[in-house]
Amino acid sequence: MAATSDSVRRGTVLPVDAARSAMWGFVVVNVVIVEALFVSAGSGKNGVLTVAKFFGLHAALLMLFQLLLVARLPWLDRRIGMDRLTVWHRWVGFTLLWTVLTHATLVVLGYATLDDASMGKTFVALSGVTASLLGMLAAGIILVIGVISTRPLRRRLPYEVWHGLHLLLYVALGLAFVHQLEETTTFTSSAFGEAYWWILWLFSFGALLTGRIAMPLWRNAYHRFEVTAVVPESDNVVSVYVTGRHLDKLPARAGQFCIWRFPGHNHWWLANPFSLSAAPDGRGLRLTAKAVGSTSAGLRNVPVGTRAFVEGPYGAFTSLHRSRPGALLIAGGVGITPVRAMLEEQSAGDIVVLYRVRSEADAVLLNEIRRLIALRGGRLHLLTGRTAEGAPPFGPDSLHRLVPDVTDRDVYVCGPPAMTAAALAGLRDLRVPSRQVHAEKFGLA
Repeated sequence: MAATSDSVRRGTVLPVDAARSAMWGFVVVNVVIVEALFVSAGSGKNGVLTVAKFFGLHAALLMLFQLLLVARLPWLDRRIGMDRLTVWHRWVGFTLLWTVLTHATLVVLGYATLDDASMGKTFVALSGVTASLLGMLAAGIILVIGVISTRPLRRRLPYEVWHGLHLLLYVALGLAFVHQLEETTTFTSSAFGEAYWWILWLFSFGALLTGRIAMPLWRNAYHRFEVTAVVPESDNVVSVYVTGRHLDKLPARAGQFCIWRFPGHNHWWLANPFSLSAAPDGRGLRLTAKAVGSTSAGLRNVPVGTRAFVEGPYGAFTSLHRSRPGALLIAGGVGITPVRAMLEEQSAGDIVVLYRVRSEADAVLLNEIRRLIALRGGRLHLLTGRTAEGAPPFGPDSLHRLVPDVTDRDVYVCGPPAMTAAALAGLRDLRVPSRQVHAEKFGLA
């Protein structure tokens, strides 16, 4: 089942715009409902506690939205992309942190004012109340996660450590849910309010459990992925071929990536996101990786016959978003792998590839790229050398010289962060419409 979709959308809403509109619509509708519940529930024991309740309701809504952002729902992921959803998750997370801290501070201040006591004594007194204690524990966990997620600390922590601590967020959500149940004025202010909160919590947790646990387990049990070949492409690049049952039913597209584990070879918690380096054909999958860490470096030693645990496919870096007949594919280093898969998928249209490497010897899968370009009647520009040597390869002048009609093309960019940033800046300077520019960071969330 080789994907050969070359549909080009003209004058219609792009999938990413439709998904963003749906998400914003979901947010607006729920904010309106929460505001209505806040007004209908009446005021608190004093003005400060009323404001505290306002922040508490919105903190609950932010928590539920956080779950949906990381649930890896296929409809959202294929249209928006995991990288953008992760960025939104990060900013919503910090918003949640400040909302929770504001709510907690106002609760203590409100009761301190009501009882004419100090905030310290009020805090101790509230910690003896079950509902308040659960809220305090949830707030404390959210504070810890917020601190370790700041960029200076995040960069110092190994991913496995950070991810393990980050999972405590689910404990905080459970505590917050019980806290909300105990605060009957919030959860059961009306029959509609109670039904609304139950439905929203069940929907959010259900989406998370389905996307992150149930669906990966079911797919791996159904497809039974297994390594069939390990082929070195160069001294530090290797391709791993994986097969399985009923792969024609796996909803994979060229340009997407999967999160790969090889439990018989590595520990179960060692996982890497690798793009599909060949268009899915219903018979097998291929990943091609460069040795940049212990896990990816060990791929060349994976024995044939090893079971693979595959999560995905994920990503919006696909032809689903094509809006123009012509396409410009920009890749750097091993970022050529999803581009190579897209070349195999594209059977029509004017295609130009800009492949940035230090030298021709560093060009991964170059012979395959040349063969596919020749079959499609496209053009390949192999851009070698260092950035400091000569004109910037992705400056507006260079891009316009290499691809004079760049503004009339869909542009896909995949490569190291610095190269991707330079290419996107050059495209902005040339005023390529943003709806025609597609870039995605392939990573874990």
